[in-house]
Amino acid sequence: MKKSRIIITILVLSLGALLAACGNSNDASSKEGEASNETKTVKVGLNGSGVPIWEFVQEKAEEEGINIEIVEFADYVRPNMALADGDIDLNAFQTVSYFDQFIKDHDLDLAPIGTTLIEPMGIYSDEYEDVSNIPDGATIAIPNEATNMGRALLLLQEADLLELPEDFDGNGSLEKIKDNPKDLKFETVVAAQTPRVLPDVAASLVNNNIAVEAGFDPLEEALVLESATATPYINLIAARADETNNETYQQIVEIFQTEEVANHIEELYDGSVVPTFVELEKIGW
Repeated sequence: MKKSRIIITILVLSLGALLAACGNSNDASSKEGEASNETKTVKVGLNGSGVPIWEFVQEKAEEEGINIEIVEFADYVRPNMALADGDIDLNAFQTVSYFDQFIKDHDLDLAPIGTTLIEPMGIYSDEYEDVSNIPDGATIAIPNEATNMGRALLLLQEADLLELPEDFDGNGSLEKIKDNPKDLKFETVVAAQTPRVLPDVAASLVNNNIAVEAGFDPLEEALVLESATATPYINLIAARADETNNETYQQIVEIFQTEEVANHIEELYDGSVVPTFVELEKIGW
């Protein structure tokens, strides 16, 4: 009789332990499932001009379980410093040329993880309808910051108004002009002022976002627009160099580089901003 009771007790204890183990297993599986479905938050640093695009990307990322938190900056220095310091996870506001020079000057360990778009610089004039009509000795306004000045000089070369050395590195300086057949004069001004000086010069080279803010239609009013092949001026998404393979970050790049986002960019800016998705090798990375 005692043996029977002992056997029954053992069976009850074993069954309880088995049920408890199953319960723990189910709890663990449940917690594991909850963890896998957990929304990932990624802070992306932008300046104002990129926000409307990224709000759309934000919606698409949410469908993939990624919460993009947009962090706005009012200048072009802090987004890279904030990324290097770990205050944000990614940034998307700058051209290849600017990025390369900035990380070199500030010794930052950052790297691009994808390309996004190009905002073509244009040549504008109140007086002339064709660059070929710009007379000898005329004054041209160009941005005074090195990267934008280099961009302006390359566009003037594309318009056959001057010639630069073959090894031109994209950073502007008037001393780097190799040939100036029309003896053009150059007025260097802050980039934001390039539309305002138009009444006083034969032509002015204006960044796309500044032209749009000034009320210009780049596709209709620019005498010459920078082509999408101007690789130093393609915009990029940057991360800390040791996190370039982060799966969530790569997923954000894939979302940005979809046809749906490209169409949104073209509609948003009436074609004046060009979605440009190229391999990193093509921008020197």
